[in-house]
Amino acid sequence: MPKPHIPLEEIRAQVEGCRRCPLADGRTQTVFGVGNPSARVLIVGEAPGKNEDLQGEPFVGAAGKYLNELLAIAGLRREDVFIANVLKCRSPGNRDPRPEEIELCTPYLREQTRTIDPEFIVTLGNFSTKFILKTEIGITRLHGTLQRAGRFKVFPIFHPAAALYDGSKREALENDFATLGQPLRESDAAAASAQTGGAAAAPAGPGTVGASATPAGAGAGAAQTEPRPDPASHVEQPHLL
Repeated sequence: MPKPHIPLEEIRAQVEGCRRCPLADGRTQTVFGVGNPSARVLIVGEAPGKNEDLQGEPFVGAAGKYLNELLAIAGLRREDVFIANVLKCRSPGNRDPRPEEIELCTPYLREQTRTIDPEFIVTLGNFSTKFILKTEIGITRLHGTLQRAGRFKVFPIFHPAAALYDGSKREALENDFATLGQPLRESDAAAASAQTGGAAAAPAGPGTVGASATPAGAGAGAAQTEPRPDPASHVEQPHLL
């Protein structure tokens, strides 16, 4: 029997009261996530930074402003999507999330995902990509390719903050968000066709792939110069749900 969805406000209350790991001791406030509660695109970052910890909202400040610009490239607005993180509390000094912190915190992300039930999950950076795809293949090789995690279409992309520190990644980020727009438009066309009862839904196209790390399509090649994973490389079945 399917597990019932938990309302987002109930999950938020659980997060606000969470003391599962020592990160709770150093936080100003938790960062649950924000956006459209029935969004078809879920954006998953890594962990709150200083500004996020102070304001209680993900992706504020320079990284948030840049994310808004990137979303526009894909034909999205911030209010169209839901934005969350792997961790709900800031790590000291913005260090990388630790495995035990991810293990303790990600049940909240799983419940958010079940309740929002997006069509697409955009993972920003290594930690969200590796968690959701349950793979050790890094973001440098996976970014700009459409993957599958159960029924979800997963699109890994560099974290916007990476381009703020390393300008050489800006072009790849912007190309990847442009590539993301393609399957979004295909999905729109298929939905419109189904509603009008017209011709068969738009073909899935090269971006609809299985669990192996396969490029999303011809457009993805422009997003990077890094080599793609060997098509025979196997990404394990995801453990998001």
